[in-house]
Amino acid sequence: MTRWTAALVGLLGVAAALVAGHLVAALVGPPASPLLAVGSTAIDLTPAWLKDFAVRTFGTYDKLVLLLGMAVVLAAAAVAAGLLSRRSALPGTVLAVVLGLLGVAAVLYRPDLGQLGVLAPVASLVVGVVVFRSLHARAPEDGGRRAFLAIAGASVVAGLAGQLLGRRVDVEASRRAVGDLTPARPAPAVPAGADFAAEGTPSFITPTRDFYRVDVALSVPRVRAEDWVLRVHGLVDRELNLRYEDLRRRDLVERTVTMTCVSNEVGGPYISTANFVGVPLRDVLLEAGVRPGADQLFSTSVDGWTAGSPVDVVLEEDRGALIALGMNGEPLPLEHGFPARLVVPGLYGYVSATKWVTDLELTTFAARRGYWLDRGWAQRAPIKTMSRIDSPKGLATVSGPVVVTGVAWAQPTGVAKVEVRADGGPWRTARLADEVSGSTWRMWRVELDLAPGGHTVEVRATDRSGFTQPQARVAPVPDGATGWHSIFFTVS
Repeated sequence: MTRWTAALVGLLGVAAALVAGHLVAALVGPPASPLLAVGSTAIDLTPAWLKDFAVRTFGTYDKLVLLLGMAVVLAAAAVAAGLLSRRSALPGTVLAVVLGLLGVAAVLYRPDLGQLGVLAPVASLVVGVVVFRSLHARAPEDGGRRAFLAIAGASVVAGLAGQLLGRRVDVEASRRAVGDLTPARPAPAVPAGADFAAEGTPSFITPTRDFYRVDVALSVPRVRAEDWVLRVHGLVDRELNLRYEDLRRRDLVERTVTMTCVSNEVGGPYISTANFVGVPLRDVLLEAGVRPGADQLFSTSVDGWTAGSPVDVVLEEDRGALIALGMNGEPLPLEHGFPARLVVPGLYGYVSATKWVTDLELTTFAARRGYWLDRGWAQRAPIKTMSRIDSPKGLATVSGPVVVTGVAWAQPTGVAKVEVRADGGPWRTARLADEVSGSTWRMWRVELDLAPGGHTVEVRATDRSGFTQPQARVAPVPDGATGWHSIFFTVS
């Protein structure tokens, strides 16, 4: 074979293997698709520092970058196997077997896949070997053009069929059928002076499309509301199994909550605010009856992800923890946890915000460890008092006088004061926007009369307990970043 023909044989063999696995996974469970299973396992096994780098560098596109990177690696391996197989089909056969076994191992590792899930990577292994060896045998006959075209066409058809079958669970229709989630106790109206959006801060309520998303789900779970059940068990007096309609029939409450990701660097973007509608988590737990000794609420997502929230926190009457069903006036979007998720104000998301939640176990921290605890993060994760400069942007050139604006947060205590200083000079107290609650961020602004030239501006916040944000920079691991945010800009 020519080099081009050999490379094409390798590529088509791997493509056929992946498509076959994807098609079978559509029947036994979409997450069993070998590419997704291996990718999800890679995420689980990736060191925390590398995950932080991916989130910091690629933001919400980190999963797309992972999939593209895997595709490039697979394509390179396929081409290499094809080139090494110009005289013998053995190297390509070995690659097909190795990839198939890797998929089997990944599926068996996944906590959310049953035994039938292995059928998908087994199909990949068998089809990969058969297609590669068949193309390798036929390639010398007129370049194997007819066989190439047949395999390429079949792969496209099978890939489309896999996509369609994988979406046969019509979650979008289920979400639309939920209709309005009208709270019996609406959240207080957000005052008009709650932000300085016209001067560079975010709007007080984050539009749903802009709400940050940081999770480890390579593919968004697809669960219909009518199929969803929440189990509450463990150290309780009575086990509960609550369906979606069971929760919806209760008196729903609406709460305005600012959520923060522990991966947020100083000055980072992973903080957003929304109106969440749902059922008070405290009421559900008291209904189950929390037994003495239970210090952890261990929550599990439908895809097997886990988190542990301190029981004493979620049971606080004024904390406002929710089993949320809605967000910003509509049912939860799929990527934000439909049908239901947890929202616990004042705790970083990795211990408080389980999306697609399906299981709540009252247990102890000694007995169960959540997903991120085994990866170097802290057990308890109260949100730290922080602030950020939003305008001007770093390295910008502006004209004077300069209006500096930003946000501060200290959930659930609340922000009492924000101070700003330029070039290491005296601190100036900023004007605060109207406060909504201690569980939400607070916008601020200050006007500075600065001479032409370059300037460095720093900000710090003080919460209502009197604690002032420390200057020393600390990385997010293990329990959240600290430090004063600063920017440099030029006054023209």
